[in-house]
Order: sequence, then structure tokens, then C-alpha cells
Amino acid sequence: MVARTAAPGHTVEATGVAAAARSRRFDTGLLVTLLAALIVSIGVTVTLGPADISVTTVWAVLADRLGLADADVPLLREHIVWQLRLPRVLGAAVLGGGLAAVGAVMQTVTRNPLADPYLLGVSSGASLGAVAVLVVGLGGGVAALTGGAFAGALAAFAVVVAVSGRRAALAPTRVVLAGVAVAQLCAAATSFVIVWVADPHATQSITFWLSGSLARVDWTALAWAAPVLAAVLILLAAHARALNAFAFGEDAAASLGVPVTRARWLLLVATALLTAALVAISGAVGFVGLILPHAARFLTGADHRRLLPVVVLGGAIFLVWVDTAARTLFAPRELPVGVLTALLGVPAFVVLLNRQRVGG
Repeated sequence: MVARTAAPGHTVEATGVAAAARSRRFDTGLLVTLLAALIVSIGVTVTLGPADISVTTVWAVLADRLGLADADVPLLREHIVWQLRLPRVLGAAVLGGGLAAVGAVMQTVTRNPLADPYLLGVSSGASLGAVAVLVVGLGGGVAALTGGAFAGALAAFAVVVAVSGRRAALAPTRVVLAGVAVAQLCAAATSFVIVWVADPHATQSITFWLSGSLARVDWTALAWAAPVLAAVLILLAAHARALNAFAFGEDAAASLGVPVTRARWLLLVATALLTAALVAISGAVGFVGLILPHAARFLTGADHRRLLPVVVLGGAIFLVWVDTAARTLFAPRELPVGVLTALLGVPAFVVLLNRQRVGG
């Protein structure tokens, strides 16, 4: 009798262990596949453009710059690879991965499946800061624009926190509404500055930057954004269990021992900082943080320990190819990458809106 009752239990336990092992193998295989796809995407997209550059030339330049081998590459081609294309492609990967990660966290913390990285007014604040730098005449270089955009983003988020007040800890929707109001205020101020200056050259530069473009990204811009991305991703990974708890509601999270108020504000501040750093190098690139998290959840489920690495790699691959299309499809003209992500994102947003039955 004992043997008959023990066998089924043993079978169930063995089945559970086997399922967990299959899940781990799937996760590992998926991550390895995405990482390989990202590396290949970077290597291939660097070769695409008006100048004909082979993959062999790209790897030769990399080996030479990293001190692994001496490369006999013409100076012009080396400049195109190292100074123009590679920083931009890496910038697209950083931007795509960062926006996708922020979107996943924002959707969980606010419990709004249509939330995205620009929900808290950070993007509009960054745009206003960059426009102010251009108008005041502090310089149009990447360092000046990045500094101005970063300062504007942090100022906008500080205003959101002040407007939200103490009751924001009890009502996350209050933070979202404050972010929408501050975003509209910053957008109106940006438009006013552009009209007031009435300089065609400045207006053209500002408009292109506000549409979302990676044309200005260089190694200096990457030195701003990449460390912020790495630090925030480490923080998010450390709070993956708390994010899982947030998915079931604040009461459930509190019952599981999550310090709800502290964790929410820590995650919101971290994502706002990352959004500021990303917007500072690219302008406003929409829909990446809205659509990619849902695509990643289709593969991994809602567990943030599995979701976060997949959504970062998926977002990086997506934007690397979208930016490449933006700069090559209409050559010699270049389409702002924010325009192309909007063209791709709006249909996906409509499908998502219908599936979520928002408001109905």
C-alpha cells in the first residue's frame, strides 16, 4: 500500500523537476540565442551604409583598436567604422535595451499595461533642457546637449514628485497624472522657445533632435548612457522579486514582505534617471518601451527574473535594426528613428489596446 501511494508522488515530483529543468534550458537557450543575435546584428549593421565596408574590415578595425592585432585598413574606412557607425549602433543597442527595460518596470509598478518610459514627464523635460542649451548658445555638441537634457529631465521629475505630494505614496495614479501635466507644460515651453527664437537653422536642428535621432551619438554620449544603464539594470535585477510581487497588487506585495512605498519610489527614481540619460543622447524615441515588454512576456511570462534580460536584449536588437533602416532606406536623406518607431509602434499599440480592452 505504501509503495502504491509513494510511486505517484514520486512521479509528480520527478515531473516537476523535469519541467523546471526544461524551463531552465529554455531560458538559457533563449538568452544565448538573443545575445548571439545582438552580436551578429551589431557586426552586420555597422557594414550597412553609403560606404561599402565588409564585416572583415569591421573586425579588423576592432582588433586594431583593442590592441589584439595590427590592421591594414585605410584611414577613411577606419574613421567610418570607429567614429561614425560603431558608436551609433552601440548607442541604438543601449537605447533600445534601456527603454524596453524601463517600460517593463513602469507597466508593473503602475499596473498599467499601456505605460511607457515617458509617462513621468522625463522625456519632455529632457527635450526642454536640450532646446535651452541650443538657444542660450552653450554649444551644440553632444556633451552640452546631453548635460542640458539630463538636467531638464531631473528637474521635470523633481516637479512631478513635488506636485504629487505625500499622497502619491498611497495613489500611484497621482504620480502618473502629475507626470502627464508636467510633460504638457514642458512641451508647451519647448514650443514657445522654438517660436521665440525664430532661427531656421536652430529650429531645424531642434526639430530633428525632438523627433528622436541617434545621429549625434559618439563615444562621449555612450560614456554618459552606458554606465547609467548598467547600474539601473543591476538595481532592477536585485528587485526582480519585488516587481513580481507588485504584479499581484500592493496589498499582496506588502503581505509578501515588500516595503511597497520605498520599493516603488526607488524603482520610479531609477527608471526616471535611466530615461533621462537615454533621452539625452537621442531625443524622444517612442513605442519601444511600450511594445517590447509585451513581446518579451509572450516568451518568458511575467517573472521579472526571466523577463528583464530578455526584454533588454530584445529591445537592443530591435532598435539596432530600426535605426539602421532609418539611416539607409532613404539615403542620402536620414529619417529620424523616432518617426520610424512610431510608424511601427502605432499599429502594434492599436492591437494591444484592443486586446487589453482598456476603457471597455
